[in-house]
Amino acid sequence: MSRKNEVEKLLLQLHEKSSQEGLDYQKRFGISGRNMLGVSIYDIRRISKGIRDHEIALGLWASEIHDAQLMACFVDIPQKVTRDQMDTWVAAFDSWDLCDQATTSLFDLTSLAPRAVFDWAKGEPEFTRRAAFSTIAGLAVHNHEMIDRDFENYLPLIREYSTDPRNFVKKGVNWALRNMGKRNDTLLAKCIQFAEELQQTGDRTARWIASDALRDLRKRLN
Repeated sequence: MSRKNEVEKLLLQLHEKSSQEGLDYQKRFGISGRNMLGVSIYDIRRISKGIRDHEIALGLWASEIHDAQLMACFVDIPQKVTRDQMDTWVAAFDSWDLCDQATTSLFDLTSLAPRAVFDWAKGEPEFTRRAAFSTIAGLAVHNHEMIDRDFENYLPLIREYSTDPRNFVKKGVNWALRNMGKRNDTLLAKCIQFAEELQQTGDRTARWIASDALRDLRKRLN
């Protein structure tokens, strides 16, 4: 079967699982985007199970169907992902679930992600900036080659954008800080100290990020 036919087959399966109930459920969790079918993430994973193909992933993404773009994140091969592809996808993010699946199921598995986050953080769109910090959160869990210093270099970035009050940005910054602290005891101590300093700043958003992170990170001291 050609890749084009395989993409069409997968899209047909997604349409067969389209559900208004699913759309309503996703809406309750703040998930909204273009061309949504309401297919659960569990069905998307099940349908795509065993498929690993870069061209099929690109075909799914090109459909501009939300559910198919989620599937593309699971189908793609990290070693074949390019920086141009990553930047193009990031620019198209229109929902937190698509942002988070792409950054923590695919991008964070590439060698390009550790540097890309610095550029994405500078981006003004809410989901572009969130992508930077959700990628850091993913790297903290999945990248076993990065050293502590690599993650410490993200702390100034977290400090700089900790004052962005937009919901998906501040939660992304908080997520990155918490996951970094959970990586090991050394980073735990540094992230707690960093959060304690951030908590003393005059910015309301920064204080929320710090306080929430501290509640989570201090539990790991016990």
